[in-house]
Amino acid sequence: MWDAIEPGSLVDSPPPFNPATVSGRMCLMSDTQPAIDATAPAETADIRLERALAWAAEQLDQAPNEFSPVSGDASFRRYFRLHTPNGPLILMVAPPEHGGSEPFVNIASRLRKAGLHAPKILHFDLEQGYGLLEDLGDQLYRDLLTPTNADELLPGLFDVLTRMAAHTDATGLPPYDHALLQTELDLFPDWYLGRHKQVVLTGHEARTWQAVCEQLKQSATGQAQAFVHRDFHSCNLLYREGEQVGIIDFQDAVQGPLNYDFISLVWDRYIAWPRARLETWMESFRSQLAPGIPAELWVKQCDWMGLQRNLKIVGIFARLHYRDSKTGYLEMVPRFYQYLLDVLPLYPEFKPFLDILEQPECAP
Repeated sequence: MWDAIEPGSLVDSPPPFNPATVSGRMCLMSDTQPAIDATAPAETADIRLERALAWAAEQLDQAPNEFSPVSGDASFRRYFRLHTPNGPLILMVAPPEHGGSEPFVNIASRLRKAGLHAPKILHFDLEQGYGLLEDLGDQLYRDLLTPTNADELLPGLFDVLTRMAAHTDATGLPPYDHALLQTELDLFPDWYLGRHKQVVLTGHEARTWQAVCEQLKQSATGQAQAFVHRDFHSCNLLYREGEQVGIIDFQDAVQGPLNYDFISLVWDRYIAWPRARLETWMESFRSQLAPGIPAELWVKQCDWMGLQRNLKIVGIFARLHYRDSKTGYLEMVPRFYQYLLDVLPLYPEFKPFLDILEQPECAP
C-alpha cells in the first residue's frame, strides 16, 4: 500500500529556509479557517510551517516561488499551494501529535489502485507529518452544484461511488461497527443537547434515545459492507474538466454500510434537495450498485443511515464550536436538524424521538 511514496525524509541539518523570502498570497478559505493547535503557543504553527517549507525545498531541490494557504478541514491538518517552476503542488502539514498520516497515505494508495483520482503522493515524511501532493485544483463541486445542473453532474459522482464501493480494497480497514456507530451517535446528546442546549435526556426520553440508536445501528450493520470514504460530499470533490473527479479528505475511511457515502453526498450541507429528487437518486443508485436489494428496503436503509449521519453531524458541529473553538459550524446546525425532522415522520417507530426533537428547548 506504500508504493506511491517516493521516500523523502529530513536530513539532520536541513539548509536554512526563510519563508519570509517567499511571497505568501492569501486566498479565501472555502470551508473552514486553517486548522491549528489552539492549545499550543501562537508561534508553533509558524515554526512548523517554516520547517515544512524547508523540507519541501529540499525535496524539490529549489524553494517554491510563492505559497498560499488553501482550504482547510476540521482537523489539525493544514494545506498550502506551492507555486514552483514545474507547476503547483500541495504541501500538507499534519502534526503527528494529533494523529499520524499513515491512514492518509494508505487510503490514497487504495483509491488510486481502484482507478480513482486521489492526489498522487510525491514525497511524504511520516515522522514529521509533511507531504508533497499532486494539486487537484480548487474547483469544488460545492461551488458548481445547483438545482438546475444536479441531474447532469451527480451521475458522474454516482459512478465514482460505484467504483469506490465495488473496486476499492477495504481489507484491514476499521469496521463501522456498533461501537463506532454508537460513539458517533453519542455526539448528539453529549455535545448538541447537553453542551449547546443544556438538555439532558433522562428516564423515558433516555430510553427512547437508546432505542433509536439500536435501530439505526442494526440497519447500518445489517446491510452489505464496502469501502466507505466517510466524508464524501461536495466540499471534498473537485471538478476537473475532461478528467476524473478529484477526491480528497479520505483518511478516515472504514469498512462499512454500502449506502453511507451516497447519503453523505445527497444530504448536502449547502443544498437541501426535495424529497422526490432524493428518492429518484436513491433508485438510480440502487439500480446501479445494488439491484438485488428491494427498492422499499433500500429507501429505508438510506433514510436510516441518513439519520445516523445527520445526528452525528449536529453533534460534531457543536463539539467543533465548544471544544475546538472553530467558528462557523453552529450556523450550519439548522439544516441538518431539519433533515432529521424531514425523515423521522416517515417512520412511525420514531414518533417518540420526533416528539423530543420538536420540543422548543431542543430545536436550534
